[in-house]
This record gives sequence, structure tokens and C-alpha cells, in this order.
Amino acid sequence: MEAINLTILVIGALFLISIVATLISARIGAPILLVFLIIGMLAGEQGLLGITFNNPQVAFLIGSIALVIILFDGGMRTHPERFRVALAPAAMLATLGVVVTCTITGLAAAWLLGLHWLQGLLLGAILSSTDAAAVFSIFQSRGIRIKERVASTLEIESGSNDPMAVMLTVTLVGVLAEYTALDWSVLIVFLKQAIIGGAIGYGAGRLFVFLCRKLPLSFAFFPLLAVACCISVFALTTQFEGSGFLAVYLMGYLVGNARLPQVLYILRVHDGLAWLSQIVMFLMLGLLVVPSQLLEHLLPALAIAAVLIFIARPLAVFLSLIPFHFPAKDQLFISWVGLRGAVPIILALFPWLAGVPDEHLYFNVAFVIVIVSLVFQGWTISPVARWLKLEVPKESGPDQTMPLDAIASNEVIEVIAFDLTADSPMLDKCWHDFTVPQSADFLGVIRHGEWLQSREEPVFQCGDSVLVLCRLKDVSAISAVLASAPTKGSLTDSDFFGDFVLNGDITLDELDAFYSISLPEHESRITLADYITERFHRRVVVGDQVKLDSLILTVRQMTDDGKVKQVGIKPGDS
Repeated sequence: MEAINLTILVIGALFLISIVATLISARIGAPILLVFLIIGMLAGEQGLLGITFNNPQVAFLIGSIALVIILFDGGMRTHPERFRVALAPAAMLATLGVVVTCTITGLAAAWLLGLHWLQGLLLGAILSSTDAAAVFSIFQSRGIRIKERVASTLEIESGSNDPMAVMLTVTLVGVLAEYTALDWSVLIVFLKQAIIGGAIGYGAGRLFVFLCRKLPLSFAFFPLLAVACCISVFALTTQFEGSGFLAVYLMGYLVGNARLPQVLYILRVHDGLAWLSQIVMFLMLGLLVVPSQLLEHLLPALAIAAVLIFIARPLAVFLSLIPFHFPAKDQLFISWVGLRGAVPIILALFPWLAGVPDEHLYFNVAFVIVIVSLVFQGWTISPVARWLKLEVPKESGPDQTMPLDAIASNEVIEVIAFDLTADSPMLDKCWHDFTVPQSADFLGVIRHGEWLQSREEPVFQCGDSVLVLCRLKDVSAISAVLASAPTKGSLTDSDFFGDFVLNGDITLDELDAFYSISLPEHESRITLADYITERFHRRVVVGDQVKLDSLILTVRQMTDDGKVKQVGIKPGDS
């Protein structure tokens, strides 16, 4: 009984330390996942607590369940417009990009470690996929907002390239363990995994949406139902030799974009579950490693990491994105954010479980490379994004959101709150001074803990929390009017878009009347929207920029059908 109590105490303490350590991570800018790994190592066999954990079966089980929850959560937060602007390039990166990365990294690993080329390719396959948990968590924890097409490509790629990496790893493990052959059947296996995974994921997503509409469950049970379903779908898909990770990601996408009142409640709970999964997974992987064993292959592992980061990943990105006309700086950033996280370490358990010779080598090398990736790449995402001028201003939004999901409604209704600061546009004004959607109702103000109701018509003061009842689809329009300005040091709308905003249907002739620009005669009567669209061989997204004589035109807003609605104007030398 004492041993059980001590185990519970240690687990609770590790969780507590990990959560508190996120504050330190945010202060020094360290990737949170790296912090979790280090805490696990410090508690491990050669750390401060000396906890011995050497069970790859348990590690694989826990890691797989954690990844399922993380991918499901990532799928729910992927919006349809992201697929519209980035599905094709992300699919190329998730297939061709993985193969190129595997080949270059694998051949380099075979030479540096003195391995057979098949063993090197196995290590390349283990390291070939970017990690959804790492990408999602770093973007979320840093509050980074990147140009839509770049961010969408990275998120979809990281959520969908695991099937290819898993297939390559399983195939090469089978070849080295001498129970499969390396021939054209590999392609059939991949197509089978993709088709089965996609079909089951689509069917499961539709079924879950149907159940949400029909089952008379309390709203508190729907997040639990989502967890049960996504784990079951993963296991079922894997049982039918499909890609369980692809199925879960697709299911999450369908659920997250269904018009269900339960979705907001599920998202809120799954945000915590996704973080819990990451903490558990990285703590466990930190416990599994033996630091002294990392030193045996440290120098070759560092060299392989350099090849992966500076040669294999950039070349894979360049080859994969040739058909899509990405600017050089976009390709450079996508190359740099090829983060490695838990997936390579979990894939490194496959040789261990299959009894492949030198099984510890794969795990230890993969672990070192993940550490290097999280430190070297993860720590520098924000400055690199700013250096390449890919960061766009954050969307304004409420400070608090309270969905009324317990009330049956055809539309999602929320109470949103705006906390007034010294630079708030609402200071010293009343509700009727603002133009917001007619569906929005002012509920009053919370001031010093007291509720001042709307009928009192309070004048807004610094420190107030202004409460508004509205439909979910109107939140953006309301926030654009009421939300406070960005915090000091963050990118502002005027910094990025310029101080002047014009409609996309204004002609260049009309623009010339204000700015005296030099234009070819045949272009003078086209609109700003058409001028920008003609300069791109792809779908235009918010943040795209083109030069017009001495001006920079930046797409600020798009219509629902993909046309340029508003354009920011600023001098080209700013």
C-alpha cells in the first residue's frame, strides 16, 4: 500500500511540476514540450528520483493513445478554409516530402553510424515526419499567427504525414526482421492504409455528428463520448490495416466543423485533454531514456540532426512545393518548422518491440535529434517568422467566452466579455456609441465585482468587463469594434497592412488620384482585387502582398467565395 501511495505521490508531483514549469517556459521562451522531456529525464533512472522505466510496450500504448487525442484535437481546430488553400501542398509534403526526407537522412545516418543502408533508411523513416503535437503546441503557446497559407500547410502536413512515416517504418522493420519483402507491394500497403483510414475516419466523423444530434445526453458527456469514439476509431482502423492516425485526424476535422452546439464544449474540454496527453507522453518518454546511453552516439546523432535540418528537410520542401509557386521565404519557414517531437521517439519503439538488432540505437539517436529540433528550431520560430515577415496581426477577440451550450438552439449562442484596459476603444463611452450587429445584446458591466445592468447605461471605465450576448458567427464583427488594441511589442494592423484600407473594387485609376502612381495604360482601369489576383498563380489569402510602383498592397480581408474584399496600403520603403 505504501508503494502505491508513493507512486501516486510521484505522479501527482511530476504533473504539478510540469504545469508550473510552463510559466518558466513562457518566460524564457523555451518550447514547452522540451521542458516536459527534461522533467521526465530528471525523474528517470539516472536522474534525481531514480525512477526505472524500461517497458516499450507500455510506452507505445500510452504514446499512441496520447497522439490519438492530440491529433483529434488538432483536426477539430482545422477550419475548412485551411484545406481549401493548402490541401494540395500539404499532401505533397506528407507523401513525397516524407520519402525525400527519409532517403537523404537515412543514407547520411548509414554512413555516419556505419550501418547497413536498410538500417539507415529505417532511422530515416523514424525521423521523416514532422510532429503535430510539437507544431500545434508551439503555435498555440507562443500565440503566433502566420500567413494563412503557410500556417495551413504546416498544420495539415504535421497532422497527416504520420501515416507515410508509420508505413515506411513498419515496412523496413519487417524487412530487417526478415518477415516481409521490399518490393512494389509497399505502394499497395500505403494506398490501402490511406484509403481505409480516410474511409473509416469520414464515416466515423459523420456518425459522431449524427449521434450528437440524436442522443439525449447531458452536455458534460459529449467530450467523454468524443474521447471514447476517437480511441475506438483508431483501434478499429488499425485492426483493418488502415492508418488510424489519418482516420482520427479526419474524424476530428468533420466533428470540429459541424454546426453543433456541443462542439464548443468538446473543444474546451479537449484543449485540456490535449495538454494532458502531451504532458503524459513527454514525461513518459523522458523517463524511458537513459542519459548515459545517449552519449554513445551523440556526435553522429548531432551530425544527422544537421543533415535533417539543413539539407533533407529544405530539399524535401523545395521539391514538394515546386508546382505551387510558394515564395522563397515561405519555403524557408516551412523548412525551419519541420519540428520533430514525440512521433519519432514512438516510432523508434517499433524496432525495439520487433526485436531488430541495435534497437536501442534507433531510440537514442531519435531522442537526441528530437531534443536538438525542439531546442534549435522550436526556440527560434518566433524570431524567424518575424525576420521573414511572415507574422500577421492577431485577430481581435473577446477576453472571455461562455457558450450557452446547455440550451437547445439552431444557432450557437455565447456570452462574451471584453476586459477594458487603458488603450481600449470603449473607455468613457456608452454601449449606444458603437455600431455592432443588431443581434448583439448588451448585458451590462462587471465593475469591482458588481453587476451594472444594461438599463443603467453605464459609462465604460478601465477595469470593467463588458458582457455581450451574441451569435457565434457575429463574434468577429463585434470584436473588431470592441476589442482592445494588441499588447505592446506585438504586431499591429497598421504595422502590417498600413494605415489606409481600401475596398478591392477600387480601380487603379482611382488609386492614382490619391498616390500618383505610375501604371501601364492597359492596367489603369482594373480593380485592386484583380491586380492582386493576377499576380498569383494560386488562391490569394489574407496577408499576401504585391508591389505597385512605390506602394505595398496587402490583402486584408477576403469574401466567402475567395475574392479580395479589402486591401491595406502602405509605402514600399516602410
